[in-house]
Amino acid sequence: MKKKILIDQIINTFKKKSIVVDGDKSLSIRFVLFSSLSQGKCSATNLLVSEDVKSAINIIKKLGIKIKLKNKKYEIFGKGLFGYKFQKNLILNAGNSGTTARLMLPLLNNSTDWIKITGDQSLKKRDMSRILKPLKLFGFKFKNNNEKLPLCIKGPKILKPISYTENLGSAQCKSAIMIAALKAKGKTKIKCLPSRNHSELMFNNLMKISTKIYKKNHYELIELNGLKEIKPFKYKIPGDISSASFFIVLTLLSNKSNLIIKDVNTNPSRIGIIKILNMMGSKIKFFNKKNYKGEEISDIYIESNRNLKGIKLNSKINSSAIDEFLLIFLVASISKGISIFDNLGELNKKESKRLDWGIKILRMIGIKVKKIHNDGVKIWGNPKLKLKSSYIIKNYLKDHRIFMVSTIAALTLGGKWSIHDADSFKTSFPNFLKILKSLGAKIK
Repeated sequence: MKKKILIDQIINTFKKKSIVVDGDKSLSIRFVLFSSLSQGKCSATNLLVSEDVKSAINIIKKLGIKIKLKNKKYEIFGKGLFGYKFQKNLILNAGNSGTTARLMLPLLNNSTDWIKITGDQSLKKRDMSRILKPLKLFGFKFKNNNEKLPLCIKGPKILKPISYTENLGSAQCKSAIMIAALKAKGKTKIKCLPSRNHSELMFNNLMKISTKIYKKNHYELIELNGLKEIKPFKYKIPGDISSASFFIVLTLLSNKSNLIIKDVNTNPSRIGIIKILNMMGSKIKFFNKKNYKGEEISDIYIESNRNLKGIKLNSKINSSAIDEFLLIFLVASISKGISIFDNLGELNKKESKRLDWGIKILRMIGIKVKKIHNDGVKIWGNPKLKLKSSYIIKNYLKDHRIFMVSTIAALTLGGKWSIHDADSFKTSFPNFLKILKSLGAKIK
């Protein structure tokens, strides 16, 4: 029988509380993969030890990279750009992690045999074409390929540099091209729509790879030369803004509560949810700001506020909040007036069809919602919303964000909730339930 949690009580008021959320998932996966390419020992503190990151760790171990855990510090002993050991009939499993699957592909160019890449049932349904297209231009070959996992990959030892235009605003596509460029002889040029810039920051500030970045019209232009060896580096990984967002919304929708979340990565390309919630009337603040290896780190202060208003959002902000839209929908459900969000088709390319699930959950709790043109959604908020019925969340492909947003809905809106697949949050946020309970949540 699958595990489930039961919630039938709104969370108590919490005041003058501070928490620390788990390490940033995007940075943790990149640290694991990038450090395996270095020439020597790299170390990281506060590395996220979630199922997604474990998938990345297990993959580089299979490629011959040594990893140690010492005094809560992870040490990874890289072997250079071409140091992997490839066994015959090698199968690499990315689990549920789309980031791991997409960013590991450009690492695998110098095997003389085909390598099989696979993942769990959810990941096998996700599109890989955005990565395969540019990698083929570098010289990679694929077979058994329907643009989804499982697939087989092989590439030449030295890749060809390319010039590529990326029109999806996909940080994973951009990052995959940048990783492949490290093993290419010559200059690679990328013209891309703005998206998360963690890879660029790590290349320039952590790995010391000279990467030229400039803007032209609505695009970012990136240039880098390959075949430059990477020196070992150290990294302290900040808290994940996506994980922090669940507690931001929990506080916002709770009764007479306030909270400080410490040492969170508030990279401008990631804080769309803060901008959107403040547009809706919240007063979320950053303080103790500092710059670390190019990333902006802040403490975040939130206090309860249900006096919120609907919003018609400019879709240019979407990419900086793409993982948080289920939470934004939840806030819109209790806000005064109508909220409209456009161009959210990317949500249905995540671990589950999140746009469809967001609509399903809102309808389940009695909110009027309509899917509109351009993969958008229109939500009629109800500030007086108070739930008393029973709700069951299941069969959602173990999408960690659906589990967590349903938990926040249960703790703030009332009703009796039964949420299945109770271990799904471990994909990205192993301490989620533990932190909730520290704030007074009653979860069975």
